[in-house]
Amino acid sequence: MELRIFKEYDALSTAAADIFVRAGMDAIGARGQFLVALSGGNTPSGLYRTLASEPYRNQVDWQNTFVFWGDERCVPPDDEGSNYHQADETLLSHVPIPRENIHRVKGELIPYEAAKAYAQTLKEFADSELQWPRFDLVLLGMGADGHTASLFPGSNVDVNSSTLAVTADYNGRPAERVTLTPLVFNSARKVMFLVTGKDKARILSHVLSNESMPERLPAQRIQPTDGELIWLVDEAAGRNL
Repeated sequence: MELRIFKEYDALSTAAADIFVRAGMDAIGARGQFLVALSGGNTPSGLYRTLASEPYRNQVDWQNTFVFWGDERCVPPDDEGSNYHQADETLLSHVPIPRENIHRVKGELIPYEAAKAYAQTLKEFADSELQWPRFDLVLLGMGADGHTASLFPGSNVDVNSSTLAVTADYNGRPAERVTLTPLVFNSARKVMFLVTGKDKARILSHVLSNESMPERLPAQRIQPTDGELIWLVDEAAGRNL
């Protein structure tokens, strides 16, 4: 595991953009395509804006980049709460990525159907004997309760599927969601957590401690079996480390 702590949010976003660009170059050089799973929330917005700006937007081979999401709310794609909408507004509409390379969760469907449809999409990019792709890069955040993607404390993740339909209430915002499972996240070549804010400090120190409590702290479930795990955090979130 690699842990980097930044004084400023912009520096964190720039470091994340550098990792994104390098992961893309390495993946396309080795396998001819770059498979990346994006995340929602406020923290990755700086990364997305950085990637959409010069010189980063010209450093990514967007023609061979394929974009997915780690989780999504079951809302229409133009809804302000949609992770797809956020990424499209801040990044995807500003770079020359073919629209057919963008594989969003169909949040306009009911959760079970959305999860089923997304599992089928993942299967089309499956790696070797898996039922899902081995992502070159997965972006994740972490909530103040230790959740990541839409894997919440107490969630039943003892499954063999690549996707799950989830009903969750976080910060007073009840929502039906679709999430990838730890099986998918942990098969990735590189997983990068972006964590900011003093409200995350206490939980982050527990997540990164030697005490294993994955049912209470789902972010601990993310342990790539044959890949890198990188945590980029700001000083506020990392003050207890």
